[in-house]
Amino acid sequence: MSRVHLLATGGTIAGRAGSGVEPGYRAGEVAVESLIDAVPGLRALATLKGEQVAQVGSQDMDDGLWLRLAARVNALFAGDEADGVVITHGTDTVEETGYFLHLVVQSARPVVLTGAMRPATSLSPDGPLNLYNAVAVAADPEAHGRGAIVVLNDDLHCARDVTKSSTTDVQTFISPGPGLLGTARYGRIRYFRQPTHRHSAASGFSVDGLERLPRVDILYAHAHMPPDLVRASVMNGARGIIVAGMGNGNVSTQAAGALAEAAKAGVIIVRSTRVVSGDVGRNIEMDDDALGFVAADQLNPQKSRVLLQLCLARGMERLAVQEAFYRH
Repeated sequence: MSRVHLLATGGTIAGRAGSGVEPGYRAGEVAVESLIDAVPGLRALATLKGEQVAQVGSQDMDDGLWLRLAARVNALFAGDEADGVVITHGTDTVEETGYFLHLVVQSARPVVLTGAMRPATSLSPDGPLNLYNAVAVAADPEAHGRGAIVVLNDDLHCARDVTKSSTTDVQTFISPGPGLLGTARYGRIRYFRQPTHRHSAASGFSVDGLERLPRVDILYAHAHMPPDLVRASVMNGARGIIVAGMGNGNVSTQAAGALAEAAKAGVIIVRSTRVVSGDVGRNIEMDDDALGFVAADQLNPQKSRVLLQLCLARGMERLAVQEAFYRH
């Protein structure tokens, strides 16, 4: 039987409300052993161990927790203590944590992230079945080599591609463009494809020995976008700026000028988009070559931030960063 190690971080899946029909709840209050015990048949899927890493809503997930999770997962696999890892996580930032681990875990063994849109005390919680399917995926030898996988509402998503699309629906996660990695129906798993970009040990990224990640800010573009937010970001120590641009990553002429100034000063500027799907290409409406910008290709702003932090931690220059966005 496969050995699966469950790392709990909190989130809605571990949330508690005053009653089963109250919309308000407190995230991260239910401990890992209670989560396991609430799912019938879960221990029949794998030899299961639980560990409480944190008890936070995922809006409070930070770089320090990412580094702790990466170190723990890498240690479990390097010590041959687990065949797969499941991480319970809030849905607000699960795509960011997932993509980070997709790039820095140095093993082909599966890392599966799951969560819930309804708290554990809900009249109809979605967390128990999500956890059941996540453990089934982590225990499945066919999951090896697919990087970090996000499992919710019977769907398997590659951590690179997944994003949250609704604030309330249980069917909130989508993978625009590449589509689903597979499905899980009461533990019965079907895979549709492999990840399309470099990940895990092949990514070339490692966070061993890192105590912090470089500061990268995200600026949201809009009509009449002023330049002062760009300058404030640089003044406060940002080594990189991700622009959630309009359309194909576009910004106002004023903002573009301030971003070009920042690029000349050594800040890496990446143009992503506030649009939910589609690529951001180089030199379309904005002259990236002249302005010194990087195009995010397929990555949304929050994923772009993760990748740029890792690129900066490696000391990569702008042209190498652009290649990383194409390959990762």
